[in-house]
Amino acid sequence: MDLGLENKVALVTGAGSHTGFGKGIALTLAREGCDVIVIDKDGEGAEKTAEEVKTTGRKALAFRADVTRNDEVNQAVKAALAEFGGIDILVNNAGASTPPKAFVEKTEEEWKSDIDINLRSVLICTRAVLPQMLARKRGWIINISSGVGTMGLANSSIYSAAKAGVMAFTMALAKEVIGQGVNVNSVSPGLGDTGFLRSSNVLKTAETPPEFIKHVNADIPVGRMTTPQDIGNMVAFLASEVSSDIVGQIFDVDGGKIIKF
Repeated sequence: MDLGLENKVALVTGAGSHTGFGKGIALTLAREGCDVIVIDKDGEGAEKTAEEVKTTGRKALAFRADVTRNDEVNQAVKAALAEFGGIDILVNNAGASTPPKAFVEKTEEEWKSDIDINLRSVLICTRAVLPQMLARKRGWIINISSGVGTMGLANSSIYSAAKAGVMAFTMALAKEVIGQGVNVNSVSPGLGDTGFLRSSNVLKTAETPPEFIKHVNADIPVGRMTTPQDIGNMVAFLASEVSSDIVGQIFDVDGGKIIKF
């Protein structure tokens, strides 16, 4: 099926990790015909992802920017618009988590960190990109949330709250802007063998132990972790005309880990 993404311009945040969902999203969109803007606090990682995008034959720009800072995001978006003329697709993928800890032990600095990177960054990046979408009456915004925003995760209460906020923001904004040509949806990935997992202080190791992967896979109906390609596929679908009747929805892409009735 042709998704009709040829020559669209996509901005993907948090796409600098070589094993992350963001990179998978960026490369999938590029293979579907999009030019890609990569934003990440890791400038070197962003450049590497951009170079891989270029191997698909598409254009790419990389920016080192902290998505929790208005000034850095606005500067990157301004430069991207000067280069491409418009941004058709925004994927708010950047995310992180402070170490798991009981709520009563969490410091206010940790509260701020979890809320800033997982929720406030979505607001900042959306505000930077949305006005030109509204002016052109055309755009797609896909926010990357998490299943913990639905079910909660013990010892990650602030992270869970932030991801729930992303879901609520998705639904509310979708109602605001769908009549103006902009569609907003959200994807909640399952656990993946990504840089996020290895930097979350759950594993505290550069490589995911095989026994951990086996343990996790046994608890997932499809029998495996979610891959960056799984998430890239869903994002590409939601960023296309093919999904034009899908508005303000939250999609769990997690191998059946969360099944809602």
